[in-house]
Parts: sequence; C-alpha cells; structure tokens
Amino acid sequence: MSSLPVFDYVNATSPAEAMGQLGAGWSEAALYAGGVDLLDLMKERLYEPKKLVNIKTAPSLKYIKVENGEVRIGPLVTLAEIAAHPELQKSHPALARAAGKAATPQIRNLATIGGNLCQRPRCWYFRSEDFPCMRKGGEKCFAKEGENRYHAIFTEGEPCVIVHPSAAGVALVAFGAQLKIASSSGERTVDIEKFFVRPKDNVRRENVLGPKDLITEIVIPASAAGMASAYIKIREKQSYDWPLADVAVVAKLSGANVEACRIVLGSAAPVPHRATEAEEFLKGKPLNEENAARAGELAVKDASPLEQNAYKVPLFKTVVRRTLLALKETKAS
Repeated sequence: MSSLPVFDYVNATSPAEAMGQLGAGWSEAALYAGGVDLLDLMKERLYEPKKLVNIKTAPSLKYIKVENGEVRIGPLVTLAEIAAHPELQKSHPALARAAGKAATPQIRNLATIGGNLCQRPRCWYFRSEDFPCMRKGGEKCFAKEGENRYHAIFTEGEPCVIVHPSAAGVALVAFGAQLKIASSSGERTVDIEKFFVRPKDNVRRENVLGPKDLITEIVIPASAAGMASAYIKIREKQSYDWPLADVAVVAKLSGANVEACRIVLGSAAPVPHRATEAEEFLKGKPLNEENAARAGELAVKDASPLEQNAYKVPLFKTVVRRTLLALKETKAS
C-alpha cells in the first residue's frame, strides 16, 4: 500500500466552520472524522483531496439524545458508543447490535456513525488501481463476469453490482430514520432510504451528499408501544469479516400478531434492500415459524444472483426467518 498524497490539514470547531472549508468539487477538500475509510481511499489513490477538514474538533456534532422515544445522534458518535449505550440497547437493539457487530473493537472505537453511512464500496475491482471500473469512470463492471462471490443478488437493471457496506445503514433504514444535512444554502432533512443512491441513478456516487454537504444529525422517530427490533449478521469468520448476509427487522406487535414491519437486507444490493412483499405478507399474521419462513422466501423472490453467489439466496431466507423470530425477545412494553 502506498503512502498518503500531500494535503493541507485544518481543524474545524463547528459545522459552519467545516462547511466554510469545503470546496465546490470533491478533489478540493474532504471531511475527516474517524478516517477509517477515507485514509484507505487516499492510500489507494482513489481519492486525493487537497485538504482534510478535521471535524473531531467540533463537539456539537457528538451526542446521543433519547427523549420521549425519539433518538437523535450526532454524526461523530462512534460505533462503539452506540453499541454500548444502555438506552439504545433497550429501545433500539437492532441499531446497537448492528453497530456492535461492525468490524473490530479497535475500528468501532474509532469509526463514526456518519462515516459508516458514507463509506465507499468494498468491491475489490473498485479498490484496485488495475481495474478501471464504472464507479471510477470506466465502462465496465468487472464483478458481473468476474469474482462476485460477495456481491449483490438483487442486480436487475443495475450497471454495477456492489453491496452497500454499512450495517448501521441497514438498521437505520429499518427504523425509518432521517438525516439532517447542512450546506452553505441551508439545512435539509432526507429520509434515509432516499439518502442512498442506486448505481442505475448515479454509478459514481453512493449517496446524495454534495462536496459541500455535512450530515449534522441522525433522527429515529419515536417508537410506538409494542415495537420490537432485531438484527443478525452472518460472516464466514465470526470474529471479524465482511458480512455474507445481514438483516434488520423493526415491527409493531399486537399480542402474537404483526401489525406492521420493515425488513431490510444488507449485503444483498447496492443499497439497503427493503423486502416489501415480505412486509406486506406478515401484516395481521401471527409471528410464528411458518410465517417467518414464508417471509424469508418472499424476501428473496426477486433475487437475480450472479454466477458465484447464488448461495446467498437460501442464506437470506434463513437469516430473515431467524431475525423475525428474534423479535419476540425484544418487544417493547
């Protein structure tokens, strides 16, 4: 791995100061928080900003607030802090578990939730300088006919078959979270499902952020009584590895029945994938083994796996079923 390119370095003590340091193009400046993915990209010469804007010196961006069931999280909160937060462990276990299962303890103590949502794909063709893939301005997705064991299974109409790398993003989509994004023109609120960008809409970017944008807050709406959530990740090496499959489920339960639910698959598509047909199937039905298994089948009904990753289809069936059944252990009062 090569050394870092030359860059300027500035500390920002507030969001406004940070945005004032950003430029009109991606090559001008980059926000620096945990830096886990950013520094890798720079070492690999995939990203060479002229300036790094350190926002770890902006304390107003680091907090967890739980009030009347609503959760507000600053983008500088680390994955380890989310995983260990006692209120989140009780009220939003899917998010706490997703954060706690990411990477290694060392990385979780450094990586921020904002950076985790914005990390770039881990596809080896994208990360290698030897392959001019579409995401780097080339004309081909090498994974479609190459080594694609860990790539997407929902590929219909997509020019690029990456999988979204953020486990926290999978859980936050299940909770219907919103992101507050600041820029020089003001602040806007974006539903997290609309934050992520599919390759068919923009093959060069993974989210709606512009070069001068900054995530200032993550908001999870208040949960109703009877709300439960669960998250399960399956990896080849359980101590540390990228997931083969991960699933987050958030549901409102009434007695033994499911009133409503959101089922989100990670490591399955270029963005966190909502299994909407499975969600509709479960409405008004008992949460039992039979219905959970049927929901698992419906969750992958439209999958179009690649040559080397068809094993993910039965794997996701099982993980969806197990995650749904795990809801019984996390039902809120």
